[in-house]
Amino acid sequence: MESEGKKSAVSNVGAWGMNVVSSVGIIMANKQLMSSSGYAFGFATTLTGFHFAVTALVGLVSNATGLSVSKHVPMWELFWFSIVANMSITGMNFSLMLNSVGFYQISKLSMIPVVCIMEWILHNKHYSKEVKLSVFVVVIGVGVCTVTDVKVNAKGFICACLAVISTSLQQITIGSLQKKYSIGSFELLSKTAPIQAMSLLVLGPFVDYYLNGNLITTYKMSSGALLFIILSCSLAVFCNMSQYLCIGRFSATSFQVLGHMKTVCVLTLGWLLFDSELTMKNIMGMVIAVGGMVVYSWAVEAEKSAKAISYTKNSLTEEEIRLLKEGVESNPIKDVELADSK
Repeated sequence: MESEGKKSAVSNVGAWGMNVVSSVGIIMANKQLMSSSGYAFGFATTLTGFHFAVTALVGLVSNATGLSVSKHVPMWELFWFSIVANMSITGMNFSLMLNSVGFYQISKLSMIPVVCIMEWILHNKHYSKEVKLSVFVVVIGVGVCTVTDVKVNAKGFICACLAVISTSLQQITIGSLQKKYSIGSFELLSKTAPIQAMSLLVLGPFVDYYLNGNLITTYKMSSGALLFIILSCSLAVFCNMSQYLCIGRFSATSFQVLGHMKTVCVLTLGWLLFDSELTMKNIMGMVIAVGGMVVYSWAVEAEKSAKAISYTKNSLTEEEIRLLKEGVESNPIKDVELADSK
């Protein structure tokens, strides 16, 4: 049991490590690819379509070679999930375009309480005071790190709400589908990726044209831009896979809370690689956020231990009652003196 627990802990750390490394890596690659100082490839939605197309291809090869086993999931559920996931991607792009960076960051921070509320409504999940407090500390810390100017407009607010709700629902649905159909993270991803790829590659160019006023057909492709597109797509496979893997192992709330470690890494690497400004305010926010994540991890483990102890006690009591009942039924009490008198 102890060795199994250690293996599980190692695999959890591995999944989380892969998610952090691939997510931070893809942000750095996309920054170079899409920034005006880089290759100015301003077609984020279409690029996401490329990501899912490559992921779908990897899933197809994996199924064909027997590395993964395809399990049945109703098409209507896959289609529904793909709609929610694409709404998340499109909503985030529109939110970033229509809102200030400060309000965009606030909307991303609001995903944590939104996920908590949705899990409470959909799955009747409850949280301890320690978990709630640690979530609050993480939100404050990341907010201090990232939030600058905050400007709100009606269209931007609607897009931000759509992005937050759809992203939160998407992350909760990943976990529930894996549990409902006993399907692995990569198997589920390989089923949803083709649907998302086709829809994003069809609609993506129109969305991007609305966002930046340029058609992808007018972009002058260079060898450097092509190299970074391939790098971005390769990292996206690991990023998508690890996201499904992490949510399947943990929960949507844990994924959101611990996911802000990526924000800290991005700020640090931006300072190291792209000469981004790193102020004392950023550093203070990072320290608060990391402290909140540590407290959150401790609170979740403490909650699990308390539930396990409570379950064990209840199980032992029920077991004792069962054994007593079986003992009475199999060995009925006889009145020896009464029998002899007969």
